[in-house]
Amino acid sequence: MTNVLETVLGPLTLKNPILVASGTFGYGVEYSDVMDISSIGGISVKGISLQPRPGNPPPRMCETPSGMLNSIGLANVGFDVFVTRMMPKLREQGATVIANAYGTSADEFAELCRKFNDVEGIAAIEVNISCPNVKSGGIHFGVSGKPAAEVTEAVRKATALPVIVKLSPEAFDIKEVARAVEAAGADSVSLINTFRGMSIDVNTRKPRLGVGFGGLSGPAVRPLAVRMVYDVAQAVRIPIIGMGGITCLRDVLEFFLAGASAVQVGTANFSNPTVAVELVRDLEQYCERNGVKPFDLVGKVQMP
Repeated sequence: MTNVLETVLGPLTLKNPILVASGTFGYGVEYSDVMDISSIGGISVKGISLQPRPGNPPPRMCETPSGMLNSIGLANVGFDVFVTRMMPKLREQGATVIANAYGTSADEFAELCRKFNDVEGIAAIEVNISCPNVKSGGIHFGVSGKPAAEVTEAVRKATALPVIVKLSPEAFDIKEVARAVEAAGADSVSLINTFRGMSIDVNTRKPRLGVGFGGLSGPAVRPLAVRMVYDVAQAVRIPIIGMGGITCLRDVLEFFLAGASAVQVGTANFSNPTVAVELVRDLEQYCERNGVKPFDLVGKVQMP
């Protein structure tokens, strides 16, 4: 039987176009008790660095109207612990694993991605040049084309795995960054990461996050994300993975029409841990009912 939802992103083939976003789904194994983690298109795991990172001081999260702020600071167990403790469980569960890689230099990114070459079960690498909650690396590489391309080129030389580059909404020109990473060898791009924001407790007169600022995500950012996906789709030929405030099938279809070939669900996982599997079901029913495949919708918005 043909899988109507099968999705091809350059060299990466997924069973469906519904993925979960890095930083919103842990390492994936945490959700295996409440859902079949092999049934979704892929899991972009919590950002992984060469060495463990403690992250930022608490509080690290707070709610905002139609969204949330986070300043986790890429806290993670590091490459060795992830590979020895998490990957065996993910392989056993049959999950499609996308390693979200973080480094503070192009050489560090390359070293990490070179190590991922030898890890059984890694389907692709998502290069995180857009996290706004760290003092070095992250968004500092993603704001303009040259540093973004340098990291991408280093990663491309280090690995034969499919390379996805995650873009920042705070880039000076996100289209220019997308073109730069495409030219440097990226197989696809994912966007958007969070916007830097701030929330202040008016009673204490102090920020509600431990480091003052954090990344804004959730439905509040979706119109901005959709517009940026549309812009990038006009600028590059490589596939796009869209994300930003997705909560329901309508949101997924909106990203497809704007130009995304797949989507990642993020903040919604916190309020509904099974949202991704529900979206797979809803999308399959929609496609069968309308006699279409997701690819038929990609970039088909009718602009005035």
